[in-house]
Amino acid sequence: MFSIRRRGVLAAAALLAVPSLLMAWGNWGHQRVNRAAVLALPAPMRTFFYNHIDFVVTESVIPDSRKYVINDKPEGPRHYIDLENYGDDINAIPRTSTEAYAKYDAALLDKEGRLPWYIQDMLGKLTAAMKKQHKDEILFVAADLGHYIGDATQPLHTSANHDGQKTGQKGVHAFYESQMVEQFGKTYNFKLTEPKLITDPTAEIWRVVLQSHAAADTLLAVEKKLAAATPADQVIEASNGQPRKNIFNSSYRTQPYTAAYHQALNRMVERQLRTAAQTTANFWYTAWVNAGKPDLSKLDTEYTTKSNEHNLKEELKTLDKTGKLVDFSSFTEFPQGK
Repeated sequence: MFSIRRRGVLAAAALLAVPSLLMAWGNWGHQRVNRAAVLALPAPMRTFFYNHIDFVVTESVIPDSRKYVINDKPEGPRHYIDLENYGDDINAIPRTSTEAYAKYDAALLDKEGRLPWYIQDMLGKLTAAMKKQHKDEILFVAADLGHYIGDATQPLHTSANHDGQKTGQKGVHAFYESQMVEQFGKTYNFKLTEPKLITDPTAEIWRVVLQSHAAADTLLAVEKKLAAATPADQVIEASNGQPRKNIFNSSYRTQPYTAAYHQALNRMVERQLRTAAQTTANFWYTAWVNAGKPDLSKLDTEYTTKSNEHNLKEELKTLDKTGKLVDFSSFTEFPQGK
Protein backbone atom coordinates (compact mmCIF):
# COMPACT_ATOMS: atom_id res chain seq x y z
CA MET A 1 0.00 0.00 0.00
CA PHE A 2 1.25 3.50 -0.80
CA SER A 3 2.24 5.67 2.10
CA ILE A 4 0.08 8.72 2.81
CA ARG A 5 2.85 11.01 1.56
CA ARG A 6 3.18 9.13 -1.72
CA ARG A 7 -0.58 9.27 -2.22
CA GLY A 8 -0.40 13.03 -1.74
CA VAL A 9 2.10 13.25 -4.61
CA LEU A 10 -0.20 11.12 -6.77
CA ALA A 11 -3.09 13.43 -5.92
CA ALA A 12 -1.23 16.55 -6.96
CA ALA A 13 -0.16 14.99 -10.26
CA ALA A 14 -3.63 13.73 -11.06
CA LEU A 15 -5.81 16.79 -10.71
CA LEU A 16 -5.50 17.91 -14.31
CA ALA A 17 -5.86 14.44 -15.84
CA VAL A 18 -9.53 13.77 -15.25
CA PRO A 19 -12.34 14.36 -17.74
CA SER A 20 -15.07 16.52 -16.24
CA LEU A 21 -17.82 13.97 -16.78
CA LEU A 22 -16.49 11.60 -14.13
CA MET A 23 -16.01 14.19 -11.45
CA ALA A 24 -19.21 14.33 -9.43
CA TRP A 25 -19.10 17.65 -7.56
CA GLY A 26 -15.66 18.36 -9.04
CA ASN A 27 -12.61 18.88 -6.86
CA TRP A 28 -14.19 21.83 -5.10
CA GLY A 29 -17.26 19.93 -3.95
CA HIS A 30 -15.68 16.57 -3.09
CA GLN A 31 -12.97 18.20 -1.00
CA ARG A 32 -15.47 20.21 1.03
CA VAL A 33 -17.72 17.20 1.57
CA ASN A 34 -14.85 15.35 3.25
CA ARG A 35 -13.72 18.38 5.24
CA ALA A 36 -17.21 19.04 6.58
CA ALA A 37 -17.57 15.36 7.48
CA VAL A 38 -14.33 15.44 9.50
CA LEU A 39 -15.51 18.45 11.50
CA ALA A 40 -18.86 16.80 12.26
CA LEU A 41 -17.28 13.76 13.94
CA PRO A 42 -17.44 13.27 17.70
CA ALA A 43 -14.29 14.24 19.56
CA PRO A 44 -12.80 10.72 19.89
CA MET A 45 -12.73 10.46 16.09
CA ARG A 46 -12.41 14.10 15.08
CA THR A 47 -8.97 14.73 16.57
CA PHE A 48 -7.44 11.82 14.66
CA PHE A 49 -9.12 12.70 11.37
CA TYR A 50 -8.27 16.39 11.74
CA ASN A 51 -4.62 15.52 12.28
CA HIS A 52 -4.73 14.19 8.72
CA ILE A 53 -7.34 16.46 7.21
CA ASP A 54 -5.09 17.56 4.34
CA PHE A 55 -4.79 13.94 3.24
CA VAL A 56 -8.50 13.20 3.71
CA VAL A 57 -9.40 16.28 1.67
CA THR A 58 -6.87 15.65 -1.11
CA GLU A 59 -7.61 11.92 -1.35
CA SER A 60 -11.29 12.72 -1.84
CA VAL A 61 -10.67 13.41 -5.54
CA ILE A 62 -8.27 10.56 -6.29
CA PRO A 63 -10.92 7.95 -7.18
CA ASP A 64 -11.77 10.15 -10.17
CA SER A 65 -8.12 10.27 -11.18
CA ARG A 66 -7.19 6.64 -10.55
CA LYS A 67 -8.61 5.35 -13.81
CA TYR A 68 -6.44 7.70 -15.88
CA VAL A 69 -3.29 7.92 -13.79
CA ILE A 70 -2.71 4.21 -13.22
CA ASN A 71 -5.12 2.83 -15.84
CA ASP A 72 -7.37 1.28 -13.20
CA LYS A 73 -10.10 -0.09 -15.46
CA PRO A 74 -12.39 -1.38 -12.67
CA GLU A 75 -12.59 2.15 -11.21
CA GLY A 76 -15.11 3.67 -13.65
CA PRO A 77 -18.29 1.73 -12.72
CA ARG A 78 -17.75 2.41 -9.03
CA HIS A 79 -18.85 6.02 -9.55
CA TYR A 80 -22.36 5.62 -10.94
CA ILE A 81 -25.39 3.43 -11.42
CA ASP A 82 -27.70 3.76 -14.41
CA LEU A 83 -30.78 2.63 -12.55
CA GLU A 84 -33.08 2.65 -15.58
CA ASN A 85 -30.88 0.09 -17.31
CA TYR A 86 -31.30 -2.48 -14.54
CA GLY A 87 -34.97 -2.92 -15.43
CA ASP A 88 -38.30 -1.14 -15.30
CA ASP A 89 -38.90 -1.98 -11.64
CA ILE A 90 -36.33 -0.20 -9.49
CA ASN A 91 -37.60 -2.09 -6.45
CA ALA A 92 -36.54 -5.36 -8.08
CA ILE A 93 -32.87 -4.34 -8.14
CA PRO A 94 -30.93 -6.29 -5.48
CA ARG A 95 -30.06 -4.12 -2.52
CA THR A 96 -27.05 -5.93 -1.10
CA SER A 97 -23.78 -6.28 -2.94
CA THR A 98 -23.82 -10.06 -2.36
CA GLU A 99 -27.19 -10.37 -4.10
CA ALA A 100 -26.19 -8.04 -6.93
CA TYR A 101 -22.95 -9.87 -7.68
CA ALA A 102 -24.86 -13.16 -7.72
CA LYS A 103 -27.61 -11.88 -10.03
CA TYR A 104 -25.63 -9.82 -12.56
CA ASP A 105 -22.54 -10.76 -14.50
CA ALA A 106 -19.45 -8.59 -14.34
CA ALA A 107 -19.97 -7.19 -17.84
CA LEU A 108 -23.39 -5.77 -16.96
CA LEU A 109 -22.17 -4.34 -13.67
CA ASP A 110 -19.23 -2.68 -15.41
CA LYS A 111 -21.49 -1.20 -18.06
CA GLU A 112 -24.38 0.03 -15.89
CA GLY A 113 -22.48 0.81 -12.69
CA ARG A 114 -21.79 -0.57 -9.22
CA LEU A 115 -22.03 2.53 -7.03
CA PRO A 116 -24.38 1.54 -4.13
CA TRP A 117 -22.90 -1.94 -3.88
CA TYR A 118 -19.33 -0.67 -3.90
CA ILE A 119 -20.16 1.73 -1.07
CA GLN A 120 -21.31 -1.27 0.98
CA ASP A 121 -18.02 -3.04 0.23
CA MET A 122 -16.02 0.04 1.24
CA LEU A 123 -17.89 0.34 4.53
CA GLY A 124 -16.85 -3.22 5.30
CA LYS A 125 -13.24 -2.41 4.48
CA LEU A 126 -13.30 0.68 6.70
CA THR A 127 -14.75 -1.30 9.61
CA ALA A 128 -12.00 -3.91 9.20
CA ALA A 129 -9.31 -1.21 9.07
CA MET A 130 -10.73 0.35 12.26
CA LYS A 131 -10.63 -3.01 14.02
CA LYS A 132 -6.99 -3.53 13.04
CA GLN A 133 -6.24 0.11 13.90
CA HIS A 134 -4.25 0.34 10.69
CA LYS A 135 -3.73 4.06 10.35
CA ASP A 136 -3.02 4.33 6.62
CA GLU A 137 -5.88 2.01 5.71
CA ILE A 138 -8.35 3.92 7.87
CA LEU A 139 -7.51 7.23 6.25
CA PHE A 140 -7.30 5.91 2.70
CA VAL A 141 -10.56 3.95 2.79
CA ALA A 142 -12.46 6.64 4.72
CA ALA A 143 -11.45 9.36 2.26
CA ASP A 144 -12.37 7.22 -0.75
CA LEU A 145 -15.67 6.22 0.85
CA GLY A 146 -16.52 9.91 1.17
CA HIS A 147 -15.94 10.28 -2.56
CA TYR A 148 -18.30 7.47 -3.53
CA ILE A 149 -20.98 8.72 -1.15
CA GLY A 150 -20.58 12.11 -2.78
CA ASP A 151 -21.16 10.47 -6.16
CA ALA A 152 -24.32 8.84 -4.81
CA THR A 153 -25.76 12.26 -3.94
CA GLN A 154 -25.14 13.67 -7.43
CA PRO A 155 -28.44 12.92 -9.21
CA LEU A 156 -26.90 12.51 -12.67
CA HIS A 157 -24.67 9.72 -11.35
CA THR A 158 -27.80 7.62 -10.83
CA SER A 159 -29.30 8.12 -14.30
CA ALA A 160 -28.62 6.77 -17.78
CA ASN A 161 -29.28 10.33 -18.98
CA HIS A 162 -26.13 11.32 -17.12
CA ASP A 163 -25.19 14.28 -19.32
CA GLY A 164 -28.61 15.23 -20.62
CA GLN A 165 -27.62 13.52 -23.87
CA LYS A 166 -31.05 11.92 -24.23
CA THR A 167 -32.97 15.17 -23.80
CA GLY A 168 -30.88 17.58 -25.85
CA GLN A 169 -29.07 18.99 -22.80
CA LYS A 170 -25.54 17.74 -23.34
CA GLY A 171 -23.13 19.49 -21.02
CA VAL A 172 -25.54 19.79 -18.11
CA HIS A 173 -23.46 17.38 -16.02
CA ALA A 174 -20.45 19.64 -15.58
CA PHE A 175 -22.68 22.70 -15.42
CA TYR A 176 -24.70 21.29 -12.52
CA GLU A 177 -21.96 19.72 -10.44
CA SER A 178 -18.98 22.00 -11.07
CA GLN A 179 -19.76 25.42 -12.50
CA MET A 180 -22.66 26.07 -10.12
CA VAL A 181 -20.76 24.68 -7.15
CA GLU A 182 -17.71 26.80 -7.89
CA GLN A 183 -19.81 29.93 -8.42
CA PHE A 184 -22.03 29.60 -5.34
CA GLY A 185 -20.37 27.08 -3.02
CA LYS A 186 -18.91 29.70 -0.72
CA THR A 187 -22.45 30.65 0.28
CA TYR A 188 -23.37 27.12 1.37
CA ASN A 189 -23.84 26.10 5.00
CA PHE A 190 -21.69 23.09 5.88
CA LYS A 191 -22.54 22.91 9.58
CA LEU A 192 -23.75 19.36 10.12
CA THR A 193 -25.35 17.48 12.98
CA GLU A 194 -23.36 14.97 15.02
CA PRO A 195 -23.27 11.69 13.12
CA LYS A 196 -25.58 8.84 14.01
CA LEU A 197 -25.16 5.08 13.95
CA ILE A 198 -26.67 3.57 10.82
CA THR A 199 -28.31 0.31 11.82
CA ASP A 200 -29.04 -0.72 8.22
CA PRO A 201 -26.33 0.72 5.92
CA THR A 202 -27.74 -1.08 2.89
CA ALA A 203 -31.14 0.56 3.29
CA GLU A 204 -29.53 3.92 4.00
CA ILE A 205 -27.34 4.05 0.90
CA TRP A 206 -30.27 3.00 -1.27
CA ARG A 207 -32.38 5.72 0.33
CA VAL A 208 -29.72 8.24 -0.69
CA VAL A 209 -29.39 6.84 -4.23
CA LEU A 210 -33.15 6.78 -4.83
CA GLN A 211 -33.56 10.32 -3.48
CA SER A 212 -30.82 11.45 -5.86
CA HIS A 213 -32.42 9.62 -8.74
CA ALA A 214 -35.74 11.33 -8.10
CA ALA A 215 -33.95 14.68 -8.25
CA ALA A 216 -32.38 13.95 -11.64
CA ASP A 217 -35.62 14.49 -13.56
CA THR A 218 -36.19 17.72 -11.64
CA LEU A 219 -32.82 19.28 -12.41
CA LEU A 220 -33.10 18.30 -16.08
CA ALA A 221 -36.66 19.62 -16.41
CA VAL A 222 -35.78 22.92 -14.72
CA GLU A 223 -32.74 23.45 -16.97
CA LYS A 224 -34.68 22.60 -20.11
CA LYS A 225 -37.44 25.08 -19.21
CA LEU A 226 -34.92 27.79 -18.36
CA ALA A 227 -32.98 27.25 -21.60
CA ALA A 228 -36.19 27.51 -23.64
CA ALA A 229 -37.04 30.82 -21.97
CA THR A 230 -33.56 32.33 -22.39
CA PRO A 231 -32.11 33.76 -25.62
CA ALA A 232 -29.41 31.41 -26.90
CA ASP A 233 -26.72 34.08 -26.73
CA GLN A 234 -27.44 34.48 -23.01
CA VAL A 235 -27.02 30.77 -22.20
CA ILE A 236 -23.51 29.95 -23.38
CA GLU A 237 -20.70 32.37 -22.66
CA ALA A 238 -18.74 33.48 -25.71
CA SER A 239 -15.06 34.21 -26.10
CA ASN A 240 -13.81 35.80 -29.33
CA GLY A 241 -17.09 34.93 -30.98
CA GLN A 242 -16.92 31.24 -30.03
CA PRO A 243 -18.38 29.30 -27.09
CA ARG A 244 -16.00 29.62 -24.16
CA LYS A 245 -14.60 26.21 -23.16
CA ASN A 246 -12.70 24.97 -20.12
CA ILE A 247 -9.72 22.61 -20.27
CA PHE A 248 -12.10 19.64 -20.43
CA ASN A 249 -13.88 21.16 -23.46
CA SER A 250 -17.02 21.90 -21.43
CA SER A 251 -18.89 25.06 -22.33
CA TYR A 252 -19.27 27.86 -19.81
CA ARG A 253 -22.80 28.99 -19.07
CA THR A 254 -23.09 32.73 -18.54
CA GLN A 255 -23.04 33.88 -14.94
CA PRO A 256 -26.61 35.28 -15.10
CA TYR A 257 -27.87 31.98 -16.54
CA THR A 258 -26.01 30.01 -13.87
CA ALA A 259 -27.50 32.24 -11.18
CA ALA A 260 -30.99 31.81 -12.63
CA TYR A 261 -30.61 28.02 -12.68
CA HIS A 262 -29.26 27.98 -9.14
CA GLN A 263 -32.23 30.03 -7.95
CA ALA A 264 -34.73 27.91 -9.88
CA LEU A 265 -33.41 24.78 -8.19
CA ASN A 266 -33.95 26.43 -4.80
CA ARG A 267 -30.48 25.49 -3.52
CA MET A 268 -30.80 21.83 -4.48
CA VAL A 269 -27.04 21.64 -4.98
CA GLU A 270 -26.39 22.83 -1.43
CA ARG A 271 -28.84 20.25 -0.04
CA GLN A 272 -27.21 17.44 -2.00
CA LEU A 273 -23.72 18.42 -0.86
CA ARG A 274 -24.87 18.60 2.75
CA THR A 275 -26.43 15.17 2.36
CA ALA A 276 -23.12 13.89 1.01
CA ALA A 277 -21.15 15.31 3.95
CA GLN A 278 -23.64 14.17 6.59
CA THR A 279 -23.91 10.67 5.12
CA THR A 280 -20.13 10.41 4.95
CA ALA A 281 -19.81 11.35 8.62
CA ASN A 282 -22.56 8.85 9.48
CA PHE A 283 -20.82 6.03 7.61
CA TRP A 284 -17.41 6.79 9.14
CA TYR A 285 -18.98 6.86 12.59
CA THR A 286 -20.85 3.61 11.95
CA ALA A 287 -17.62 1.85 10.92
CA TRP A 288 -15.94 3.08 14.09
CA VAL A 289 -18.79 1.94 16.36
CA ASN A 290 -19.06 -1.43 14.64
CA ALA A 291 -15.30 -1.86 15.03
CA GLY A 292 -15.69 -1.50 18.81
CA LYS A 293 -14.87 2.21 19.10
CA PRO A 294 -11.08 1.78 18.96
CA ASP A 295 -8.91 4.46 20.54
CA LEU A 296 -7.66 6.37 17.50
CA SER A 297 -5.68 8.87 19.57
CA LYS A 298 -2.85 6.38 20.06
CA LEU A 299 -2.26 6.26 16.29
CA ASP A 300 -0.64 9.73 16.42
CA THR A 301 2.04 11.27 18.57
CA GLU A 302 1.19 13.89 21.17
CA TYR A 303 3.23 16.37 19.13
CA THR A 304 1.03 15.82 16.06
CA THR A 305 -2.17 16.33 18.02
CA LYS A 306 -0.87 19.39 19.87
CA SER A 307 0.35 21.03 16.70
CA ASN A 308 -3.16 20.82 15.18
CA GLU A 309 -5.12 21.68 18.31
CA HIS A 310 -5.33 25.44 17.80
CA ASN A 311 -6.37 25.24 14.15
CA LEU A 312 -9.06 22.70 14.97
CA LYS A 313 -10.56 24.95 17.64
CA GLU A 314 -10.53 27.97 15.35
CA GLU A 315 -12.05 26.05 12.46
CA LEU A 316 -14.84 24.67 14.65
CA LYS A 317 -15.51 28.16 16.02
CA THR A 318 -15.85 29.58 12.50
CA LEU A 319 -18.11 26.75 11.42
CA ASP A 320 -20.35 27.12 14.49
CA LYS A 321 -20.72 30.88 14.00
CA THR A 322 -21.09 31.09 10.24
CA GLY A 323 -21.76 27.61 8.87
CA LYS A 324 -18.78 28.15 6.57
CA LEU A 325 -15.65 26.09 6.10
CA VAL A 326 -12.24 27.74 6.10
CA ASP A 327 -11.16 28.93 2.70
CA PHE A 328 -8.64 26.66 1.02
CA SER A 329 -7.44 26.25 -2.52
CA SER A 330 -8.97 23.70 -4.90
CA PHE A 331 -8.51 23.10 -8.60
CA THR A 332 -11.48 24.69 -10.39
CA GLU A 333 -12.94 23.45 -13.66
CA PHE A 334 -14.56 26.78 -14.50
CA PRO A 335 -12.19 29.55 -13.39
CA GLN A 336 -13.62 33.02 -13.86
CA GLY A 337 -11.95 35.72 -15.89
CA LYS A 338 -10.77 35.62 -19.46
